[in-house]
Amino acid sequence: MSISVFLPTRKGSERVKNKNTRKFSNFDGGLLELKLKQLAKLDVDEVVLSTNDEESLAVARNFESDFPKLKIEVRPDALALSTTSLSDLIAYVPNIINSEHVLWTHVTSPMVDTEIYSDSIKTYYEGLEKGFDSLMSVTGFQNFLWKKERNDIINRIGDERWPKTQDLEMLYEINSAVFITPKEIYKKNGDRVGKNPYLFEMNKFTSLDVDWEEDFKIAEAVYDKFKG
Repeated sequence: MSISVFLPTRKGSERVKNKNTRKFSNFDGGLLELKLKQLAKLDVDEVVLSTNDEESLAVARNFESDFPKLKIEVRPDALALSTTSLSDLIAYVPNIINSEHVLWTHVTSPMVDTEIYSDSIKTYYEGLEKGFDSLMSVTGFQNFLWKKERNDIINRIGDERWPKTQDLEMLYEINSAVFITPKEIYKKNGDRVGKNPYLFEMNKFTSLDVDWEEDFKIAEAVYDKFKG
């Protein structure tokens, strides 16, 4: 079964300025350079970088000669705005992907390396045989959640006012590191996960996501400590 990686970036990051390509650790090309190096070692059919960002294009073109599976797709600006609907981007993906299956990932998951991607692909194929139709990476959350409108804890199981945290309902945060889905689901359902996704659990370390400026600094410090 063929599989392609879809890697989107766009210009005009608002919360973290130039987060895709500003220097990260010892990578002058930033998170994008790191991610392309991680994906270059992955056994997939193609890696499609979809971007309208000139700096991302410049970083990627430095890889072209040594990364034959890299496909650079210049995305229309209308699909790379802060106001762009995710549904519109999802609808765009099948048009630029050549494989039967799509692994959607982001440069903002620097701790997700080649080994984790390989494991997620293996788990995905095993899941298809067990009746799952897709895979989504998540991070378990089992702590007190308070809803202001209810004025109470909302993930309590039972009547105990302050249960042990391990007795709370286990919830899952979608960490946006990995989505793997047949391209046919993109076409038929207009979604990047199916009706019965396998939850691929990651720990807090591997699921670090760069969404805010402080996230960038934390991720860089963690990477330098454990990976650099």
